[in-house]
Amino acid sequence: MSTPRQLTLELVDPPQPSLANFVGGRNAEVLAALQEVAAGSGDHFIYLWGDAGSGRSHLLQALDAGPHQSAVPSFDPGKLLYVVDDIDRCTETHQRQLFVLLNEIRANGAARFVGAGNASPKHLALRDDVRTRLAWGLVYQVHALTDDEKAQAMTAHATSRGLALSVEVVDYLLTHMPRDMRTLVAIVDALDGYALSVQRAVTVPLVRDWINHGRSHGAP
Repeated sequence: MSTPRQLTLELVDPPQPSLANFVGGRNAEVLAALQEVAAGSGDHFIYLWGDAGSGRSHLLQALDAGPHQSAVPSFDPGKLLYVVDDIDRCTETHQRQLFVLLNEIRANGAARFVGAGNASPKHLALRDDVRTRLAWGLVYQVHALTDDEKAQAMTAHATSRGLALSVEVVDYLLTHMPRDMRTLVAIVDALDGYALSVQRAVTVPLVRDWINHGRSHGAP
């Protein structure tokens, strides 16, 4: 039997990662730097690091809508942005490819690189020459949102839809639902639609009814 958390993932369809739907929290400077990159300006090398769930992969997927993978692309003179996630997982072969790619991007002068890993360059278990190159430009730690920041973000999003979320509902969602902000925001949207359809306020009992409704009718 599906748990409420598993079922909720089937009931909602979180939007694709974008810079616009990234809840920045303490990462305002990171977001501003990536917005410049997306606009074709800004620093030529940016490296992001942070714990799992911090949002670093969201940011990289926002810049590059291609498949999420740690493989290193080859340099293409016609390409202006290169994105590599999970650099901490790079094999020896990928490290050699990354070394070449970073050198070619620097020589090109117009291309830009955004990479991410689970630690700062100096703490990555990679070749010294690769770690040095990852620190050529800006290095940012991506901070995960605290529960208070997530609660504030959900409340603000609900308010923007004309929906009032009680502290009890917010606490319930943070305790029982997936904790990434994209999914939490999608849940708020789905609850708003369900509450309107049944003409009830959004309360903890309504959240449970929404889950049970999805279980009885099957996830879309």
